[in-house]
Amino acid sequence: MRIGFHNSSRKDKLAESRTTFRVTSRERRLSEKSGNKRDTIRNWIRELRAPFFPATIVPVVLGATMAWSLEGRFDATYFTLTLIAALCLHAGTNMINDYFDFKSGCDLHPTYKEFWAPFFGGSRLLPDGALTPRDVYIASVSCFALSGIISGYLAIEKGPVIILLGVIGVLSGYLYVTQLAPRGVGEIFVGLNFGPLMVLGSYYVQTQMISLKPLVASIPLGLLITAVLLINEVPDYDADKSVGKSTLVVRLGRRRAASVYGILMLSSYGATLLGSAFSLMPITALLAFFTTPMALRVVYLARKNYDHPRKLIPANVGTILVHLFTGILLCKAYVVTRYIAGL
Repeated sequence: MRIGFHNSSRKDKLAESRTTFRVTSRERRLSEKSGNKRDTIRNWIRELRAPFFPATIVPVVLGATMAWSLEGRFDATYFTLTLIAALCLHAGTNMINDYFDFKSGCDLHPTYKEFWAPFFGGSRLLPDGALTPRDVYIASVSCFALSGIISGYLAIEKGPVIILLGVIGVLSGYLYVTQLAPRGVGEIFVGLNFGPLMVLGSYYVQTQMISLKPLVASIPLGLLITAVLLINEVPDYDADKSVGKSTLVVRLGRRRAASVYGILMLSSYGATLLGSAFSLMPITALLAFFTTPMALRVVYLARKNYDHPRKLIPANVGTILVHLFTGILLCKAYVVTRYIAGL
């Protein structure tokens, strides 16, 4: 009796152990699968460079805010479509740049093994093998295609000017690494795309008008986003130069590029001041001057640390924040102007 009871107990424990093992294995597989999905999502967000999307959101919002403030026109549906098209263009540009920089060997430069930050050297997902070049290329072209489809619809609904702006955006985004940057004009196209073209495009979708006022209001943002790109290219100097990517920083050298960066930053305030002086921007646009102390600080840091990537990071971050806060203040300026006019 004692022996039989012992065997039965051991069988029960063995069955229970097997069941527990199966459950544990299943849970582990589900956990790993869930973890892989989270990693994939994080990788694609990083590849899209989503934290830099405010560079697109700000000019699109400014254009729509101006349309509402100056002309009393705003359609939320068309604004949303405009924003999605612009974000797709931005995402496609980021990914195609990663693709071509990886293919050229630029992102494989030893510089980035020593030190890397999100502001330079691409997303690092292709060199690290987290994503494949084919997937990144397909995703990029898909974003460009979606942007083109939405732009085509907006052109049908609102006017052919949208097609022209869209074509310029897509071509300059796709050709930035292979054609524009090697010729030292990439920064100019970035300033135009993320300044005048996006502000004018957003304004036009709402009003079906081309006006000098949104063009003038876009200049500070265009100058600031060019400064963002320029300061982010400084640590890329050696890598870009090694593959013949003659960006403005490579052509000028780090020191002179830091000086040009300072000129761009301060010129944005000059453009705002002149726009207000000639009544092409409201007097409330001078709210943008609240970011001047931050701008002066980052210019100082850039001129001091242009040859030290680690120490330059506060200038990289600060420049992005100056662009963001200046854009927000300009939007607020037009909101205030609208309410003042209604009193």
